[in-house]
Amino acid sequence: MTILTFDTHEFIKELKDSGFSEQQAEAITKLQKNTINATLEQAKHDYQLEDIATTRDLKELELKLDARIRELELKVAKDIVESKAELIRWVVAVGLLQITVITGLILKLAGSF
Repeated sequence: MTILTFDTHEFIKELKDSGFSEQQAEAITKLQKNTINATLEQAKHDYQLEDIATTRDLKELELKLDARIRELELKVAKDIVESKAELIRWVVAVGLLQITVITGLILKLAGSF
């Protein structure tokens, strides 16, 4: 949240140095302070300043997203390795099945001669 500082003491001093009485300077200072606060509140409302992300907010979000992306990359890499292993098991199993079928056929044909 943005904090706006207003040095009322300095403002009153400047007004008094310019010829205003103490009461006049305090009244003008009070009105000026109220105007500043009202303007700031209006700006917050108009531009939704509470929802604006700061550089720090964006950096924190970037770090969180980077960590999440790394986590997902590791998961995808793990899934790929597991899929490759499963594919190799299937290829070997089908190869053995083919060898068995071919051997059986050769023995069957060799026995018929």
